[in-house]
Amino acid sequence: MGYGLKEKDIALTISEGIKKKLESEYEGIQVTLTRSTDTFLELKERTDKANAAGADALISIHCNAGGGSGGFETFRYTNASAKSKQLQEALHTAIMYELDQFNVIDRKTKTKNLHMVRESKMPAVLTENLFIDVAADANRLGNYSVIEALINGHVAGVVKYFGLKKKEVAKVAERDIEKVSPWAKDIWEQMTNAGYFDGKRPGAPITREEMAIVLSRLINSLK
Repeated sequence: MGYGLKEKDIALTISEGIKKKLESEYEGIQVTLTRSTDTFLELKERTDKANAAGADALISIHCNAGGGSGGFETFRYTNASAKSKQLQEALHTAIMYELDQFNVIDRKTKTKNLHMVRESKMPAVLTENLFIDVAADANRLGNYSVIEALINGHVAGVVKYFGLKKKEVAKVAERDIEKVSPWAKDIWEQMTNAGYFDGKRPGAPITREEMAIVLSRLINSLK
């Protein structure tokens, strides 16, 4: 805890944001969270879940503490695989790119004998997302734009590492405004013959000026 913020809340918000963005916007990816509620898990429970799921990569998301100047840093195991190094580089670069606008200190990529990156059976990286006990960083973490930047940075790093492709957005066919819809054909002919419309562009949106003309014709017909 620090400055009214709780690491567990920030970590969960970032994790859920990453999962939502990756799964909704990119093809062929499924994100499994070790928790999705306010539940405490021991470190071993977390790596056991990841290992049992057969995950292709593990990202352990935290906030830092310990004072100092604050900043962002990432960790891989001291004897990490080449893929863990690639994942760390992809994540760190992408996240710092997103954080640049907020003047966050870059504490660089590091190695350490941490449980989460040591006991995982897949490429693993631990991200320390600013210092919760440093006033400047706590102020940043209280700004959702910074949280969003952290989410986007993690997502961009994962996309880079796996080479993910964006989902295609279904294109809506453009309507031919010169053709009448079948359901409106009879009433369109009736209103055109009565002089309310000129018979042109039946599928086009109507402007306020055109509506004024229609209303004027209707009023005059009632006199």
